[in-house]
Amino acid sequence: MIRWRKGEVVRIRREWPGAMELDVAVPGEDGPPGSGPGAPCRALAYPSLVGRPEPGDEVLLNTTALAMGLGTGGYAMVVAVPNRLPEDPQGPGHLVKARYTPLQATVLGADEQDSPHHEALREADSVDGMPVVVADLHSALAPILCGLYADAGSSVRVAYVMLDGGALPAWFSMSAAALRERGWLAGTVTVGQAFGGDVEAVTTHTGLLAARHVLGADVAVVAQGPGNLGSGTRWGFSGVSAGEAVNAASVLLGRPVAALRVSDGDRRERHYGISHHSLTAYGRVALARARVPVPILPGAFGERVRDQAELLAVRHELVPVEVDGLREALRGSPVRLSTMGRGLEEDLPYFLASAAAGRLAASLLV
Repeated sequence: MIRWRKGEVVRIRREWPGAMELDVAVPGEDGPPGSGPGAPCRALAYPSLVGRPEPGDEVLLNTTALAMGLGTGGYAMVVAVPNRLPEDPQGPGHLVKARYTPLQATVLGADEQDSPHHEALREADSVDGMPVVVADLHSALAPILCGLYADAGSSVRVAYVMLDGGALPAWFSMSAAALRERGWLAGTVTVGQAFGGDVEAVTTHTGLLAARHVLGADVAVVAQGPGNLGSGTRWGFSGVSAGEAVNAASVLLGRPVAALRVSDGDRRERHYGISHHSLTAYGRVALARARVPVPILPGAFGERVRDQAELLAVRHELVPVEVDGLREALRGSPVRLSTMGRGLEEDLPYFLASAAAGRLAASLLV
């Protein structure tokens, strides 16, 4: 079910690479909770897809996310600026992403014949032992980098391989854009139906190969884009693809590091300690062996995490990781740290576990 509305752009709130956040007046729709009746709605536009909306423009919106009260994706999405269509795209590119949707986009894939990287990737079959850190949530990206750079230094080149389980446009991620601007990412590779990265690829496998052979990465971090889809069931979660990413990294002769999703801020039994999603993705879906960094946390909660991790020991190598100094490293993050609406101090174990994965990856570079 899709809700369509027309509105008028009131102002441009802010911009980051690939995206614009707008205030749009929509008759019959109210703005964010607490803003009062008739307040403008928060909307998001991707200029490469729909053109650049300006104040006073009429825009066509998909307001489904607003009606559902979604968190991460709680925007009205600009579908078109009907009175000022964007110019037709120029240049090569034959990969169609977001296929068979009204906003399907044609992009130049690193692995396609017209790409300058086609020759390098045509016979590529290995990432040469590159550490590949896999996580099931986008919010793990920044803390993984905090732990990695704290131990390995700033000269390490890192690529983010973005899966298509969350947002499809990489432009949605303010964090990835800021990390790229600060030099913490050599680039983003968008794979599957995801698009808008510095490099486009068809599959997770070619995405990892592009991270290594196109971006020259020393380390890759693989996770879905912002937002995720979950149904409260064991298998109905988009982050299950983390297990498949472990398999891809191993097949390509990388060294997979399976970052655990740990929380003491989420009191739901299935997520308290190590989330059941990590246990499913790594314990059932990942058929290849990975290193699993187990953060050494204090007290009864730390014991719970260690006991739960033992469920993965049959298939994977459990690596205890000290977390000394990681809290300070996390405080130095160039982007705001948040997961499921909780910040660093509200769910410290989550961020420490992600940073521990970065620390373990750094040790593999020695």
